[in-house]
Amino acid sequence: MPFIILGLVLIILVVMILNIKIVPQAHAFIVERLGAYHAVWDVGLHLKFPFIENVVRDVLLKEQVVDFAPRAVITKDNVIMQIDTVIYFQISDPKLYAYGVENPMMAIENLTSTTLRNIIGDLELDETLTSRDTVNTQMRAILDDATDPWGIKINRVELQNIIPPREIQDAMEKQMKAERERREVILRAEGEKSSAILVAEGNKEAQILRAEAEKQAAILQAEASKEAAIRAAEGEAEAIMKVQRATAEGIKMINEAKPCKEVLALRGFDSLDRLADGKSTKIIIPSELQGLAGLASTVKELL
Repeated sequence: MPFIILGLVLIILVVMILNIKIVPQAHAFIVERLGAYHAVWDVGLHLKFPFIENVVRDVLLKEQVVDFAPRAVITKDNVIMQIDTVIYFQISDPKLYAYGVENPMMAIENLTSTTLRNIIGDLELDETLTSRDTVNTQMRAILDDATDPWGIKINRVELQNIIPPREIQDAMEKQMKAERERREVILRAEGEKSSAILVAEGNKEAQILRAEAEKQAAILQAEASKEAAIRAAEGEAEAIMKVQRATAEGIKMINEAKPCKEVLALRGFDSLDRLADGKSTKIIIPSELQGLAGLASTVKELL
């Protein structure tokens, strides 16, 4: 009998140990009791009733990333291209995630494909290539609203690759090459323009400097000529002053000597002699000299 009791106790202990559940971090356990939803176990130690309760699902609460394969979509201008998407999602309600939809990932993938086709169908090719942010925002809002009853929170949607048809890629490459060549021609022309402008500005500066040098040279030459003229004028003036002083000194000496009329007459004759040697056609003789001249003629005749 004691062995039976001990065996039962051991069996109970083993069953209890086997029914102790530890929920790790960022996980949640869905527990059913007698086949019906009972509870969601969070992080920590839990004990379930054997044969009555059952952990039916381990739900990961971390943010997860799903990369869906490229899907064919048609743009508004009837261009078929391949687009693959990346979805960042997180389980916000483990109960709804466990009981909301049978296969959540397949549901999200199909929903992503249909939403992408609807959005791209309203855009042309150029808009599709340049409006990634707009498409991402619209898809995130639509998917987040659609997956909310499934307990899924869509955090981010990214268009990873947009692959247009081969002929479109070739045309785009040719367009890009033409654009690069156009920019190269523009840059070369701008370089030549800048070079020509610099050369013209250099010539202009050289001409200005040359004109300035000629101006300075002319100013210096004019100043030198002016200085020479001033010095010549000063020399001439000084010579005139010396002559005038000499004349004044001579007159002063004559006055001091008190010459007689005969001496003055002789000096007048000397002046007449010098006047006669000139080119003057008319000679004005003072009356005193005329009288003296007549006297001299009379004296000559007598002699």
